[in-house]
Amino acid sequence: MSSSQPVHAWDEPTGIAPRGTLVLLPGRGEHGGVYERFGRRIAADGYRVRALTDPSPDPEAVLDEAAKLLRDETLPGPRVLVGSDTGALYAARLAARDTPGLDALLLAGLPTASNAVAATPDWETELDARTSCPTHRGRLTSDTAFRRGALTDTLAELPALDGISVPVLALHGADDPVSPLPDAHRVYRALPGVELVSLAGTRHDALNDVTHRTAAATIVLFLERLRLSPDLAPIAVREDLA
Repeated sequence: MSSSQPVHAWDEPTGIAPRGTLVLLPGRGEHGGVYERFGRRIAADGYRVRALTDPSPDPEAVLDEAAKLLRDETLPGPRVLVGSDTGALYAARLAARDTPGLDALLLAGLPTASNAVAATPDWETELDARTSCPTHRGRLTSDTAFRRGALTDTLAELPALDGISVPVLALHGADDPVSPLPDAHRVYRALPGVELVSLAGTRHDALNDVTHRTAAATIVLFLERLRLSPDLAPIAVREDLA
């Protein structure tokens, strides 16, 4: 694989001041284009999105490209590294290295030691594990660049999460059969200060399932808080009328 990785890019609308940048690492079998719907929605709120390819075949090349984007001062801050599935494992690895330019980490569908996908799943079994969203199911089914069967690939080693010092938002499907939510709870307990948000009725592809609008809205709320302070003080506060 070339050291120059393909990058899918979505920018803020013309006339809107950019509010930050997200650098996204896809999961097993995916490529940056799989996140077009996510990229367009986040960009509509003023955040630039740069999506690379699945790091698994050549991790260091993809992580080098991600680190280069995070250091790129032409991209507006705050700069947030996003990982989905095994992309979350690699994103956590990069964050644990204290990568320059990284302001926060967003992990979606972080894999755990448990893997409920059959060793040789048929396509419908894999698709059901990934998503119940009809639009995303159709996208994956018709995408010739998407690699089927990838959910059985060997997982990258989970880095020491307690070495991560930037703010972390974790999104996880409440109905994730690949990385069950109770297992995610166990793993995230090693990361002080993490904000773990479960998404009801959501399977493994937390950014691209039926709750993709709620996932994006949760992320934007996190980004807006991050812009004000790394302490992430709440902006929208529910008032007690009792």
